[in-house]
Order: sequence, then C-alpha cells, then structure tokens
Amino acid sequence: MTLEELVACDNAAQKMQTVSAAVEELLVAAQRQDRLTVGVYESAKLMNVDPDSVVLCLLAIDEEEEDDIALQIHFTLIQSFCCDNDIDIVRVSGMQRLAQLLGEPAETQGTAEARDLHCLLVTNPHTDTWKSHGLVEVASYCEESRGNNQWVPYISLQER
Repeated sequence: MTLEELVACDNAAQKMQTVSAAVEELLVAAQRQDRLTVGVYESAKLMNVDPDSVVLCLLAIDEEEEDDIALQIHFTLIQSFCCDNDIDIVRVSGMQRLAQLLGEPAETQGTAEARDLHCLLVTNPHTDTWKSHGLVEVASYCEESRGNNQWVPYISLQER
C-alpha cells in the first residue's frame, strides 16, 4: 500500500466515525423533539401522507437478517420512494446500538413486543426550520456518497 492509499483509508475510517456519531446524535435529538417515526409500516404511512416532511430515512439491518426476503422487499420499495421524493437514505447496521439509543428495553420478557427498528424516518415539518448538526453532517455524507455513485451509503453503529 502506498502512503496515499494509507491516508485515504485512514480518512475514510475517520469520516465513517464522524458520520456514525452524527447519526447517533441526530436520532437522539429527533426522538426527543418528536421528529422520529419508527417502523416499516409507520414509515410507509407517513411517507404516503406527507413525504415532504421527511428529511432522512434510515434502513437498519444486521448481517443475520440479510436473508429476510420480506424485509428486503420493504427496503427496496422504501428506497425507491425515497429516491423519487429526494429523501436522503442511509443503510445502518448495529441494531443493538440503535435500540440503546432509542431507549428500547434490553429484553422484552413476553410483556411487550419490541418496536420495529428496521426503518426510521427523521421529519422536519414545513412550518419549522429545525437544524441539527447531526442532520447537516449526515446530509452532507449522503450528498458526497451520491457524488461517488453510492446511492445508499452504509454506516455501522458501534456498540458501547
């Protein structure tokens, strides 16, 4: 590996960490301000009613769920809708970390079913001009990725 390749790899890893932290910050802020829609079906309903309020779509899946054909079909349809409506999309792995960030119980002991965290929408109503550092960082990363012909960038959330 040349020095330029090493520097490029290091920069890419550093960028990934920065964007991952921005996604975490954004999710916490969005949930606190009631700007987060959680679940595949809930997200589909919102996008059908008010797609212009959606500013970011996160599609979350871990490696062991990659073979779930129904989930992949949902993701394909959601991605297509987001592309048609100029909504930034990010693929995310690290479902456990995602559950931690959103305050999900560690174990559901038969009392309540866990929420579907596979699709998360961050909204910004037309009447509001909410600006989040995390949202700006993630939007910039999405735009940069599209410039590199990576239409759905991937982020890995690391457990802490």
